[in-house]
Amino acid sequence: MPSTEPSTVAASYARAVLSATPDGADGTAGTAGTAGPDAWASPADRLPFSEVRALWDTVIGTRGGDPHAGLRVGDGIGPGSLHVLGHVVLTCASLAEAAEAAVRYHPLVSQAGTVSLERGGEATRIRYRPTVDPATMHPQQVEAIVAGMVRAARWIAGDGWAPRSVSFTHARTGSAEPYARVLGCPVAFDAAENALTVANSDLDRPRAPHDPALGALHRAYADRLLRELSASVTRAEQVRQWLEQAPLDGTGLADAGRGVHLSPRTLRRSLQEEGTSWRALLDAARHRRARRLLETTDLPLDRVAPLVGLSGATALVRAFTRWEGITPGAYRARGAGSG
Repeated sequence: MPSTEPSTVAASYARAVLSATPDGADGTAGTAGTAGPDAWASPADRLPFSEVRALWDTVIGTRGGDPHAGLRVGDGIGPGSLHVLGHVVLTCASLAEAAEAAVRYHPLVSQAGTVSLERGGEATRIRYRPTVDPATMHPQQVEAIVAGMVRAARWIAGDGWAPRSVSFTHARTGSAEPYARVLGCPVAFDAAENALTVANSDLDRPRAPHDPALGALHRAYADRLLRELSASVTRAEQVRQWLEQAPLDGTGLADAGRGVHLSPRTLRRSLQEEGTSWRALLDAARHRRARRLLETTDLPLDRVAPLVGLSGATALVRAFTRWEGITPGAYRARGAGSG
């Protein structure tokens, strides 16, 4: 299943973005290529990332427009906005089960990022990481995803529920009050990750009543859609798979083009249409390989660096701190401590 650097977003969420414009979906019909309200007839229909970006340009407006458009979109979603994932969430027995469903089924809503969980002793971090080139994504798009997670959790926990905290990697885009009002918790900006922190006691609290039989039906349908989605591999995913086996030291766009049987020019254009770039894919591959080497070997940093295509230990420390928010040494120490 394409889980990194994918290019399209599901129709249901695109409709939710359209509905956030002052005139609603009808006011934006035709604004972005094929993005009229009837452009997607089934959950398998996909919208190019460039058109998703154009939709957000319309929602946000020109010259900064509405800095809180993402909060408005996320807080306004209903179960139908998330298609089958929304219905899976509604049948979950707890917030923990709903969070696990979000990790598994988020690609059905958007392939522009991934959701992951890290459970600690008292609280769990639910992370959202964009997988398209960050330069192609408005901060409001990230805020819509995170605010949507909070809203979906409230379908189960009640309107008064709030996470312990929320963090964003970007700077604040507007006044602080709407963030506090919509998210209901402390919010940090310029942070290491986009995430919400939830108390484990909230996650594990049983929900009654719930319907496990109906939930099983929704999950079976969602699993079928995931299988159908996995049959369609984007150019970015082809490059990602090629990079998993390629030497990263000295590898360039032309090498990747030969690997996926495209000219460099065609490959660059295809990746741009999918909302990413060769540089972003190579950076993500270096990140994945660095993590793997740090987790599975005791190699010193000056030997890890060339294996991930970096010039030396200093470059590795700088890049890894940007990726993870901590140094390679601290990352290794954390892994040893958790083991």
